[in-house]
Amino acid sequence: MIIPAYAALVVVLDEPVLDQPVTWDWDFPRQVRGIAVLVEHAEAMGMPARDVLAGTGLGVRDLADPEGVVTADQELRAVRNLLRSTSAQTRSAVALGRRYRVETFGITGYALVSSRTLLDAMNFALRFVDLTFTFSIPHARLDGTEVVIEAYDDALPADVREFLVRRDLAAVEAVLRELFLGDLPTVFDQEPIRVRFPAAYLDVELPHASPAASALAEELCADLASRRRDDSGLAQRVRILLAQRLAFDPSSGGVATALAMGERTLRRRLAADSTSFSRLLDEVRISLAEKLLGNGSLSVREVAVRLGYSGSTAFIHAHRRWHGRAPTTKV
Repeated sequence: MIIPAYAALVVVLDEPVLDQPVTWDWDFPRQVRGIAVLVEHAEAMGMPARDVLAGTGLGVRDLADPEGVVTADQELRAVRNLLRSTSAQTRSAVALGRRYRVETFGITGYALVSSRTLLDAMNFALRFVDLTFTFSIPHARLDGTEVVIEAYDDALPADVREFLVRRDLAAVEAVLRELFLGDLPTVFDQEPIRVRFPAAYLDVELPHASPAASALAEELCADLASRRRDDSGLAQRVRILLAQRLAFDPSSGGVATALAMGERTLRRRLAADSTSFSRLLDEVRISLAEKLLGNGSLSVREVAVRLGYSGSTAFIHAHRRWHGRAPTTKV
């Protein structure tokens, strides 16, 4: 790639502004695709998917759901399962990180690809870091003629800290290089763990830059981030677990166990947040029922089973309580 002559001058004369991450806390919901990449990596190393998913409450079929969301704790459990099976943690972490692709990040990845410049893409990623899979929060700084990307890891559990920093920064490097179709000259330092590249590339236009596509993608990301940020904490984790458990155990006891707390503690903490388990269960069922009924390919009885009801009658009564009418499927 030929860097325009003015690019280096831009860095010197008008120092680019690198945003700070929108959050320094890793405990946010994330798409299930992150665990799917972890499973693919483990299987390539000879570790069965069921061993990676042990204790997460997830099955292999859950990984194929394009809208599936998991808690940070669930992904951490999968990471710990992987670490128990391999001694080559450093090599495994970097190899895992380099499995991530722009497309892995869904609409967020589309926004990155369509950004005007690398600086725009990086700042977008930092503004919406809670729509990614990272645990060690990346942050960027200028160091002379280089951009240096490091990771904040102080809040990470000690047993997974180094592995996740290496994985996350290797993923950052992989995505940055992909944005430039492999032509970005990055350096992955092992000690200290960081990614470096020439600052002159910050203002170079990306190969697939598209202002219209970027604006649309950012609007969609902002909407998704707003809903997640406005609804964070315990209630959000309960909703995620309920959506995963509806068909087999949507009980407060089962969810409390998955959260490693007692049922009474769960109910008390939800009450302190001005909500209740039954209210959250209704919210999850109402949302999913609308999607399943609108699909038109399932009968009312099949939708009832998917929502965790014993049969159509209980679902019909609930739907009347929600909407004042019986459910109907759209053909």
